[in-house]
Amino acid sequence: MSRALIVEADGGSRGNPGPAGYGAVVLDPESGEALAEAAEFIGTATNNVAEYKGLVAGLRAAYALDPQARIQVRMDSKLVVEQMSGRWKIKHPDMKPLAAEAGAVFPPGQVTYEWIPRAQNKHADRLANEAMDAGKAGRQWEPGNSTAALATAAAPARSAAARAADEAVATAEEAASPAAPAVGWGSPDLGPPATFVLLRHGETPLTPEKRFSGSGGTDPALSDAGRRQAEATAAALAARGTIQAVVSSPLRRCRETAGAVADRLGLEVRIEEGLRETDFGAWEGLTFAEVRERHPDDLDAWLGSAEVAPTGGGESFATVARRVAVARDKLLARYAGKTVLVVTHVTPVKTLVRLALGAPPESLFRMELSAASLSVVAYYSDGNASLRLLNDTSHLR
Repeated sequence: MSRALIVEADGGSRGNPGPAGYGAVVLDPESGEALAEAAEFIGTATNNVAEYKGLVAGLRAAYALDPQARIQVRMDSKLVVEQMSGRWKIKHPDMKPLAAEAGAVFPPGQVTYEWIPRAQNKHADRLANEAMDAGKAGRQWEPGNSTAALATAAAPARSAAARAADEAVATAEEAASPAAPAVGWGSPDLGPPATFVLLRHGETPLTPEKRFSGSGGTDPALSDAGRRQAEATAAALAARGTIQAVVSSPLRRCRETAGAVADRLGLEVRIEEGLRETDFGAWEGLTFAEVRERHPDDLDAWLGSAEVAPTGGGESFATVARRVAVARDKLLARYAGKTVLVVTHVTPVKTLVRLALGAPPESLFRMELSAASLSVVAYYSDGNASLRLLNDTSHLR
């Protein structure tokens, strides 16, 4: 029988929208021991966005402990519990992508949801307040740097009355109100978004042959054509003058592409492990036709489900989505309000675009992404995201 874990999560906003943070804890259901904690200050956001982000963080912490575990989520947000249980529809544009992220952490049916009174959610509430206090002080929350419990009681994320009002308003919005304004038409108080300029690496010898080339293969270098593409991209980005930081996958083809741009801009390259390409297992180095010939049933299963991994111990797209989302959140915390060049691979770029749009996993197969192409996603402080560009290769012409 699979292991059982409890996830308690909470989020709050001092202003709604206002300075916001979330907290989550993973508990052993028998001993009550806290196995993992997560908390983060997320800038200006609403209570509901903070609560959803707390849920996502708690589920990811539980997944890191045991991907096979049965999870019982306990929250004092009736809105989140009812929406994630499927009893209430999710119409609000801020909630849809967050709910999709939460639903993608574990396979369907592995997670159940329970509403609990706020008095029974004190651990997660305390963590959310610690995160907001840390943000107010200009630092990140770290485990062990707890504020006193009395401070939490004296300065709650929101009062019970305010929480009830939020629930009522949100419920009414879900039931009857039109959708909130799209990005660009909403509040002007959100501040500058964090903008990810997503650059797929330049060509390698495997690229023109359309061979599977992931993180479990030979780690090829750029070809001569790939190096020319990297230099052309560097020149174009230097002319625009908007890039403030450069982050790269650890694989060689990305590091070489990122290095060409960083050298031109006078920046350092920061490596983010979560941005590596999918591990394609036994399919590494093969063409699609070769995989179809050698592993036809496995290929059909892989094309039919994001939960299926390639033959030989590769990664499923669901697994990749989880680690890419974690990497995204780390970069958003580090580069709030900045424009960052993110040099990565086909699957991570498509995944970031998919998550920004709240699109289903099968949308990965409906995007074209050329070597050295640029895509752009902007992330706002209220939890919203906006796709601004996809597969631009004009700089290579």
